[in-house]
Amino acid sequence: MNRSTLLARLLCALLASGAMSSALAGPPGGAPDGPHGHRPPQEQSPPPPHWEQLTPAQREMIIAVMRDRWNDNPNERRRMLMHAERWKAMTPEQRRQAHQGMHRWADMKPEDRQRMRALYDESKRLSPQEREALRRKLQSMTPEQRREWLQQKREQRKQRNPDSAP
Repeated sequence: MNRSTLLARLLCALLASGAMSSALAGPPGGAPDGPHGHRPPQEQSPPPPHWEQLTPAQREMIIAVMRDRWNDNPNERRRMLMHAERWKAMTPEQRRQAHQGMHRWADMKPEDRQRMRALYDESKRLSPQEREALRRKLQSMTPEQRREWLQQKREQRKQRNPDSAP
């Protein structure tokens, strides 16, 4: 996934969750709270306003970003629409989980991202039933069991292809 795709997904998530309006207001004291400039989810500040409560200037600022991205990427428009439709169909809990996943991805080290991409590529080769079984298996494991399972998979991959990176 290239940088503009990741940024587009992040922006869509921020817009849909309402977090953009708090970003427009800026952090109190002028300094970001987290290591990457985003705040922890448990912050006790009031929720951002609804779209109707934003000023016309705030709305235009948000729309301008998406307008530019839309106009600059004609080959991505179908995908952007599909993402927006999928986001709109999500429950609040699913949106929260997606938001957490984006923050987790942003906070990952490059080598961890590389490993996650490899796992994702490997999972695409599975049938939907096998993928679902694997998802259930991983969810039922403790964090320690998952680490051991991932380590076993890395060792198996190294044995199959000793020249490949972990």
